[in-house]
Amino acid sequence: MVEKIRVAVLGDGGWGTALALVNLRRGNEVMMWSAFADYAEVLREEHENVKFLPGVKLPKNLKITSSLKEAVDFGDVLVLAIPSQYLRNVLFKLKELPYQKKILVSTAKGIEKKTCLRPSEIIRSVLGKNLPVVVLSGPSHAEEVARTIPTLTVAASEDPKHAQFIQEHFRDPQFRIYVQKDLAGVEFGGALKNVIAIAAGVCDGLKFGDNTKSGLITRGLYEIVRLGVKHGANPNTFFGLSGIGDLITTCFSKHGRNLHVGRELGKGRKIKEILGEMDMIAEGVDTALSVHQLCEREDLQLPIMGEVYQMLFKDKDPGEVVAALLARTPYEEWKAFDLNSFRAKIAKK
Repeated sequence: MVEKIRVAVLGDGGWGTALALVNLRRGNEVMMWSAFADYAEVLREEHENVKFLPGVKLPKNLKITSSLKEAVDFGDVLVLAIPSQYLRNVLFKLKELPYQKKILVSTAKGIEKKTCLRPSEIIRSVLGKNLPVVVLSGPSHAEEVARTIPTLTVAASEDPKHAQFIQEHFRDPQFRIYVQKDLAGVEFGGALKNVIAIAAGVCDGLKFGDNTKSGLITRGLYEIVRLGVKHGANPNTFFGLSGIGDLITTCFSKHGRNLHVGRELGKGRKIKEILGEMDMIAEGVDTALSVHQLCEREDLQLPIMGEVYQMLFKDKDPGEVVAALLARTPYEEWKAFDLNSFRAKIAKK
């Protein structure tokens, strides 16, 4: 029998709440931290995350707090269920608390603006390079995980024993976890698929068909692999759960926030209006800006993600975006990719 552990989930969003429920099902003791005292009270009184995960009852044994110190003192494992653009601010607060002997689990799926750092890199830039960090990712909508719909995810860490620890203590019959070492690949897959999902949503908003959307997702995966491998990721990772698995889910699911943003853009609405109506964060919006910044630094061309940036931040018309992509000079499918280097990386790993 696996021993029970104490898990502190930092973040009261849908995904943080779903992971709290997974751990309670597993038999762990769980405390969830909300940054806002008034909403922590709502969670305690209603036994439901009415704002971010409505319709799912929270068990009475789920502890709720608005004290970050109380949460950190409580947990053997700290789950950082915080969007990428807010992660650094929470980490600065965490830095003043006794976090050093705890495993940190990162669940964010984005790339920080300006620094262009992945979540695990943000964590280590603030808290130190030698921390045990595990990245948990994959096709895992909170709405389904919370309702015990079978879900497959991946836990990645450079130290296999940390990934295996999370695999053993977080999994249950409906929440299966695989392990691997490729932090960069898992994080790039989780972040970049959100940008492609916005483009997929535009296809829906423009009432295109399956041919268009499938072609876009395929070429989008190509761009994800290209950027990820350039930054040291194992190309195999992008054909796994945190790559193509998460990409497919995000580009088709009714729960997809980034897909919703794209659909509304395709209908002709403005991004400010779309985001103003949303309670939850569509990480792909800021990640599109981060990718643009990366591409400028590295003189890299990623046409689809580049055009998503143009729509979001330069108000480019979706119809013009489609025309620009289709007008590009056609070439060999793998011409812009260093295939020999790709094969060499696969052979080594």
